[in-house]
Amino acid sequence: MERDKEIYKVTLVGSAVNIVLLLFKFAAGIMGHSAAMVADAVHSLSDFVTDVVVLVFVRISSMPQDKSHDYGHGKYETLAMTVIGLALLAVAIGIVYGGVAKIAAWHAGQQLSAPGTIALWAALLSIVMKEAVYRYSIIKARSLQSQAVEANAWHHRSDALSSLGTAAGIGGAIFLGQRWTVLDPLASVVVGLFILKVAAGLLRRGIGDLMEQSLPDDVETEILRLAASVQGVAQPHELRTRRIGNHYAIELHILMDGNMSLREAHDKASEVEQLLRERYGAETHVAVHVEPLAVRE
Repeated sequence: MERDKEIYKVTLVGSAVNIVLLLFKFAAGIMGHSAAMVADAVHSLSDFVTDVVVLVFVRISSMPQDKSHDYGHGKYETLAMTVIGLALLAVAIGIVYGGVAKIAAWHAGQQLSAPGTIALWAALLSIVMKEAVYRYSIIKARSLQSQAVEANAWHHRSDALSSLGTAAGIGGAIFLGQRWTVLDPLASVVVGLFILKVAAGLLRRGIGDLMEQSLPDDVETEILRLAASVQGVAQPHELRTRRIGNHYAIELHILMDGNMSLREAHDKASEVEQLLRERYGAETHVAVHVEPLAVRE
């Protein structure tokens, strides 16, 4: 419950910043005639929407296991990360399309309006505020071990970096003269491509977990090493791993002396389970299948 409160807190802080920037960016983009700033405002709008998604899905994922969900509801948090990735993908495509259209119009001879200085100030403010929120969120995400908060943190970072590109484009369009007004929509395209890369990374992770992708090789190697470190346990094998939200699910077979009593074998298997839970968290799902050494000889 304390973890959920912390997740809500960090998400609400981000939401408050997003609302302020969203309103200011849209106003600055319209008043300053800046396509790059309007694109940046749309990005902030997507940030706000994904904050809402995190709040809703994290609440669901924290529900205890029930008759219909023997492994709990942790996958909902992974689903939230995937939804955030999809939102970023949609935003990126829209920004790139709009920017390319303006560049094409400029190339065809259309004169583009130079953005106003208010758009530049909005971009600079966004860089400072979003980078601060990113650093706060990523620290919290790692301490809380929350995929959704981490995904949202990177969303904040992508907004800060997009505002950096926006500031460069707007600044160039303002200070270099009419010939360089194309830098404004060009900056919006660069922003869109960067967001596209972030979206692809989040979707790759989210879809991988939803499709029961195994844990990284270094984690699986460590699991086998930990299991083999228990005295009396030999040759851990048939390892199967996956992620359930923020928790690991681990299944493996181990070999033990076939003459060992059932009680001793059970205690050794429990020792393996406890060791893995101490390493990966108390809510780690661990299933250990015991085989007698004689069967494999």
